Amino acid sequence: MLLLPLLCCLAALAGCALLVSRLTPPRLSIVNVHVRRADFWQQRLRMRVRVHNPNNLDLGVKTVSYVLDIDGQRIASGICAQGFTVPAHGTAEFDTQVTANMAGALLTVLAQGRSRPVHYRLRGRVELSRGWLRSLPFDERGSFTLQ
Repeated sequence: MLLLPLLCCLAALAGCALLVSRLTPPRLSIVNVHVRRADFWQQRLRMRVRVHNPNNLDLGVKTVSYVLDIDGQRIASGICAQGFTVPAHGTAEFDTQVTANMAGALLTVLAQGRSRPVHYRLRGRVELSRGWLRSLPFDERGSFTLQ
């Protein structure tokens, strides 16, 4: 008689684990980057990022922490602490301010012109505002042009 409640709890937890394991990490891509200010020591950029949700349920995003590499060199890291919701099988976009301190790599990109595609790697974690699974990793590659 005492085993029945315990078995029910274990079955419920197993069911939750199955649901959590099916949550696919969102895909992030850089839409564009605007140079706000650039000198030899520091570059201030505004980066627009698109988040695609491949899941059957809305994702309430609490924060996005990221590391940005350009042409194989770490340029910046940061966090977007502005919460937003990405609809099921939909997209959402957010802006984040980036301060880069890798003068050599970024100034090389700027010197080559704004029409040249810039290859990037964006990796980090999306922290969710609710649910059993609160953190989803991402690691994306792509390219953008400076504006």
